[in-house]
Amino acid sequence: MLQSRSFLSFFATLTLFTLLAGDALRYTLSWYGWGVVVAFIVAVSATLVWQRRGVLRLGAAPYPLVLFMLLATASVAWSFYPGASALGIAGQWVTTLGAFALALILDWAELLRFLGRAIKYILALSLLFELMVATVVRVPVLPLWVEYPDGKLPLQLFWSRNVLFDGGPIQGIVGNSSLLAFVALLGVIVFAVQFAARSAIDLPTHTTLRRHGVGMVFWLAVSALVVVLTRSATILLALVVLAIVVAVVWTMRRIRVGAPRTIAYVVFAAALAAVATVSLVGRDGILGLLGKSSDLTGRLGIWEAVVGLAEQRPVFGWGWVSYWAPWVAPFDTLEVRHGVLQLHAHNAWLDVWLQLGWVGMIVFAALVLSTLLRSWFLAVDGSLPRNHPGDSDAGLAPKPHPALSMLPLLLMVALLVQSVAESRLLVEYGWALLVFVAIRTKITPAAPADRPLTDTARRSA
Repeated sequence: MLQSRSFLSFFATLTLFTLLAGDALRYTLSWYGWGVVVAFIVAVSATLVWQRRGVLRLGAAPYPLVLFMLLATASVAWSFYPGASALGIAGQWVTTLGAFALALILDWAELLRFLGRAIKYILALSLLFELMVATVVRVPVLPLWVEYPDGKLPLQLFWSRNVLFDGGPIQGIVGNSSLLAFVALLGVIVFAVQFAARSAIDLPTHTTLRRHGVGMVFWLAVSALVVVLTRSATILLALVVLAIVVAVVWTMRRIRVGAPRTIAYVVFAAALAAVATVSLVGRDGILGLLGKSSDLTGRLGIWEAVVGLAEQRPVFGWGWVSYWAPWVAPFDTLEVRHGVLQLHAHNAWLDVWLQLGWVGMIVFAALVLSTLLRSWFLAVDGSLPRNHPGDSDAGLAPKPHPALSMLPLLLMVALLVQSVAESRLLVEYGWALLVFVAIRTKITPAAPADRPLTDTARRSA
């Protein structure tokens, strides 16, 4: 059963949905129900990895990823909160295992398909949920299975604030406007790439291609609508950055390798530095246009508290914990905003420094940078920068590139932009996507490479 295409499709969709919408499962099924789903995913992931142990090799996993996981695991030895560290490290390994299993059974086209399917479910259910709250319930809704004290509750605790007809920011089934906005951003990426690459995703007839194209435009519009309704400045910034990245890649693909491309890189780097400088100088005006306060909606206060704590243990940090454990010091009193105890630093890089110190920051930066570089070369050249027999003339002229080769880079850019304002890069979908891209860009350089899920299904048939 584990080798059938239908089961692997179900497993991939369920895993991606759970990573993206874990809060929705916790709000509806309780933590225990969510735990059952996660236990199933972990069991299947472990089985799939074990069944494929014969094809695994020592260099399959990127070395910075291995080193980061070993460092996080070892941090329990010097952790200020060893019990919470053990729990956080267990969650980190579980997420890594799931991502590793997905990387073994999915290629880029299949990731695109099943990620798109999970996103469709989340966006459709979120809009339906918010519509039901606005038209039937007509009052803000709290998560199920949780008891709250009487009296006025902070807005951050509500599952839905009943603001759909007010123009948002809606929170959807995930109960968080920032998280829903990022899912919608992934939808923009996935459905745009699907539309551009629709002829490469098992669509045999012209009629199917046309119908598929209409469907992708529809879901692209839905994703854009949700982005607007969530009113996330971070996601709007990410869309601008993604558009610039696409333009740069499109330009670089048409420039000859050698001196012309080197000059182009220098020009783009100078332009990037100029934009960054102007943005830094005029940040107050830019934030005003985005409807945000100069303190980044309270994030500056959180960052100051995190920096002050990190400076007390700057080299190896306080110990890995991923999400902050609100029942242990110093997280039990570290930062409270609008009556709600914060559970992360709202910046992935500060969170790594806090938990693993400068050593962890260096390792994490190596993981992100190496993955980003492989994704970049995959997008620009359609392959990784390695020497192949007979490649002495390769790259002297522009070559056609599949739209699928853009997917890893766009995912990485989206995650990196979000990492400045959120710490999701370190947990759940953020960490899983980072691990998937890190592994997959290393073991499969070409965009439409091998098709393990399809091949397995063909063998089982």
